[in-house]
Amino acid sequence: MTFSGSTEGVHTIAEILSEPQTWTQCLSELLDSGQLAKINEKLNKNVAWIFVGCGSSFYLAQIAASSWSILTGIPARAIPASEILLFPELFPAPCQPVFISRSGRTSEIVEAAQYAEGDLGIQSLAITCGTGTPMEEICSSVIRLSTADEKSTVMTRSFTSMLLALQALAANRASNKSFLASLRTLPGQVAPGLDGMQATVRSLVDKRTYADYVFLGQGPFFGVAQESMLKVKEMSCSYAQAFHTLEFRHGPKAIVSPETLLTFFLSESGLADEISVLQEMKELGATTFVISNSSNAVIRASADYSIESSLDVSEVARPAAAVIAGQFLGFYTGIRKGFNPDRPRNLSRVVMLDGRDGGSHRATT
Repeated sequence: MTFSGSTEGVHTIAEILSEPQTWTQCLSELLDSGQLAKINEKLNKNVAWIFVGCGSSFYLAQIAASSWSILTGIPARAIPASEILLFPELFPAPCQPVFISRSGRTSEIVEAAQYAEGDLGIQSLAITCGTGTPMEEICSSVIRLSTADEKSTVMTRSFTSMLLALQALAANRASNKSFLASLRTLPGQVAPGLDGMQATVRSLVDKRTYADYVFLGQGPFFGVAQESMLKVKEMSCSYAQAFHTLEFRHGPKAIVSPETLLTFFLSESGLADEISVLQEMKELGATTFVISNSSNAVIRASADYSIESSLDVSEVARPAAAVIAGQFLGFYTGIRKGFNPDRPRNLSRVVMLDGRDGGSHRATT
């Protein structure tokens, strides 16, 4: 399999490879302008933070919520926008909602923002890559990352750029200057490793495709596993699942066979326990793909394919880099199977639900 000369997926691969450069520009715009400090002054204090999204943006919300709790010590969780609309009693108030949408136009997210701001009177924060969007008009504060928008249908650089922006917001709230400084170094650390990461994924995909793609992660890396699962589904129409690493032992491991590719996003916080799962699944016959910041003899013995990031930043700052491996896997698996990752089957850039026009069917308590 080669990609050279193909016009299939040309936008998607360019956008994946542009991520470090895009991060640099987005972080510079946010941090040098003092925008995050101004937003933090306006937002609620001493309440739980709720990160809201749909699809990839919901998985982004999961990582952002974990990061927020770890960096600030403030309770945070992620919730799909649809839950707010269909089960509004699950939306806790008071809270500080953050609405995440690349386009700023998705029906459910716009309607959920209207419910929070209009019905509940809660000031909210929107983060988007769009301009002049309904979400921006509704929410009290906005983080706009126009540079990170994409031509492709699937989210890649928009996902990681919005994630880093929210992590920078958390560090600003926590007055964690060292974390903010490390975020600025992240693009320069990730960029030199992209060729090696890409080569590893292409080598894996060149060998074969699998009946089942399973992604495992804990803490902030669970959202990375979820998003990687979605990239493989979207771009290659393959069957894919995601689980918390240790939860995979509690029933799901029954699916493991030589037809299963298990991708592990290893953390440092839970490394010993996660490695034990890796060893067990290798013994059960799975093909294993490991993404870690550093490796050891045990990991190397149990990994059929591995990527070692070697990033000199805290663990919480690494998910944006880790998810690129999942993006590459979805992209090259799609190319191998004859799909065009720029135009995934049955998908569009913005989800607009029939009968939900962004306001006329607002949820009520």
